[in-house]
Amino acid sequence: MGSTGSTTAVRRLLQRQIMPIDRDVDVLALYVDPEEARLDADKYEIGGNRAAKDLNNAAIRQSTSTGRRVHPDQLLSRTAIRVDSGDRLSFGTYFNAFPASYWRRWTVVSSVTLSVTVRGAGAMVIVNKSMANGRSQKVESVTTDSDEPTTFTFELSLKPFVDGGWYWYDVVAGHGDVVVESAEWTAEVPADRLREEGHGTVDIAITTMNRPDFCAALLAQLGEPDLLPYLDTVYVMEQGTDKVVDSELFPAAVKALGERLQVVEQGNLGGSGGYARGQLESLRKGTATYTMMMDDDVVCEPEGIIRAITFGDLARRPTIVGGHMFSLYAKSRLHSFGEIVQPWRFWWMSPLDTFSDWDFSARNLRSSRWLHKRVDVDFNGWYMCLVPREVIAEIGLSLPLFIKWDDSEYGLRAKAHGYPTVTLPGAAVWHVPWTDKNDAVDWQAYFHLRNRFIAALLHSPYPKGGRMIRESVNHQIAHLVSMQYSTAELRLMALEDVLAGPEGLHEMLPTRLAEVNQVRRQFTDAQLKADRDDFAPVRRQKPPRKGRDIVEVPGRLSQLMTAGLAPIRHLKKPRELSREYPEAEIRAMDARWYRLASYDSAIVSMNDGTSAALYQRDEKRFRELAKRTFAIHERYRREWPELARRYREALPAITSPEAWERTFEPWTGERDD
Repeated sequence: MGSTGSTTAVRRLLQRQIMPIDRDVDVLALYVDPEEARLDADKYEIGGNRAAKDLNNAAIRQSTSTGRRVHPDQLLSRTAIRVDSGDRLSFGTYFNAFPASYWRRWTVVSSVTLSVTVRGAGAMVIVNKSMANGRSQKVESVTTDSDEPTTFTFELSLKPFVDGGWYWYDVVAGHGDVVVESAEWTAEVPADRLREEGHGTVDIAITTMNRPDFCAALLAQLGEPDLLPYLDTVYVMEQGTDKVVDSELFPAAVKALGERLQVVEQGNLGGSGGYARGQLESLRKGTATYTMMMDDDVVCEPEGIIRAITFGDLARRPTIVGGHMFSLYAKSRLHSFGEIVQPWRFWWMSPLDTFSDWDFSARNLRSSRWLHKRVDVDFNGWYMCLVPREVIAEIGLSLPLFIKWDDSEYGLRAKAHGYPTVTLPGAAVWHVPWTDKNDAVDWQAYFHLRNRFIAALLHSPYPKGGRMIRESVNHQIAHLVSMQYSTAELRLMALEDVLAGPEGLHEMLPTRLAEVNQVRRQFTDAQLKADRDDFAPVRRQKPPRKGRDIVEVPGRLSQLMTAGLAPIRHLKKPRELSREYPEAEIRAMDARWYRLASYDSAIVSMNDGTSAALYQRDEKRFRELAKRTFAIHERYRREWPELARRYREALPAITSPEAWERTFEPWTGERDD
């Protein structure tokens, strides 16, 4: 990026008012808001004990919505909306409020100009701002005196937004209807921030496997005319057998994107292998400013990509710019407002002063204090993440991890090189939610644990990974007393592979998934059946103690007692009747370790609701897996420092373009010797 020392300034569009492309009523709460702001419903935390915090958190999530809605007929175009006579409409929403604190903290922008064009006499335009604690202040208000289109301009400083805060505007209609035709947030920026095209361009890298219609529909969305000038190339890394080119929706994608679209076929190298291929192609081509990683099972808001590019263009230093993720099935629900890697546990999470799974249709932006604090992150998920090409050139490509932790490790790696990540409000996709999966117990358990340990060896600031080893033992024992022997075996495989060192990561990338699944199939808890009648009926030698139901949640003391006693019980021989008949049928939502630990067999359903498996206690297998568990974790306590040194020294080589070119050679037929 160029120097900011130029004395010549030019005006740049930062953000504009937008409406949903398809008039989807399920997303309207993210664009416009007819509700009043009810900040007093969001009380500050009172009391420090757990009960007080739980009560406060429950109150914060309480809906403040009165049920008022914007009718789709009010949406007149991509940028225009009608406010009916006597109504008030707020644009203090996820997509139309201006995230002032993010622009102040991370970019060269110091002030913005808001221009709002309205048509209709007696309309009032009110500009507001908020502080980091969520309290709002009216900045200025004006009223139209003509039925003709009128543009109002407001000069707004970013100075008071150190810790957080937004700008937004409300429009109040008088005796007649009012049309808000457009609104733009612009700023004067140094002329040397303008590129030859006037803005940066992006290569989009999409990894897909057997989701042809989903992926083809996404490609058509990327062909939105307003976005096309920002697109350099759209790479689709095809890794499946049900191919996107065979989708009936693919011709529309080709028509929308034209020569910008390139489909690259290769074997199944997981998400990291697909994204690394896109990064490599973008790096070698060298014409785009950025590479954006994007999942194939998302619906995107094309304007968010433009905003991410604009933010990256004006960032003070090369910056990774990510978007948020909303649920595809409940479209106003936000997965997380930002994610960090908690360093002591080395686990990804939302910061403790934020809330996950937030429903904007129940609690709007203006009624939620916590949404006004700026949230600084360690990484952004690769469902939508923009990386400057110069960052890729310096720090390398994705780690060869197949899936899990590739995006978070990359964010930590970039941070160590001085390149921050910003999760930018107003840039987002809708994604299939992860809450419908239980990837901690299926084949993905291997990749979860292996890649978490690799990332910790590379980036943990604590000797021996902080709590990593202890927590891994605890989780392993929990799986064992839950009769999840396949998961326990896969986790041991993962730990053994980490101990083998970083040198074999590329070599095992194409084959490890098949090997993991082959091992997993040997265990009854991994043998799924769709029909409940395929299992024997439930029978027990003894009824539940005092008639207790499996859905009762034990207290903290009871859980601690179960944690201490359950492993001892699992060393004993199981009840004979449990060898032929399951003792219980347990729903996925109730399948917690402290419930499963008391049974000798159970039918347990899966999170996706399509199947179930038989869990059976096996004291011999328990002993063998427990013995290996303690032995391998003791090795980690002894060998962590040396292992961390090996991984850190190998990182530049295994993430280099040259290493990845060798991995891709079976599908490219090329090799640079």
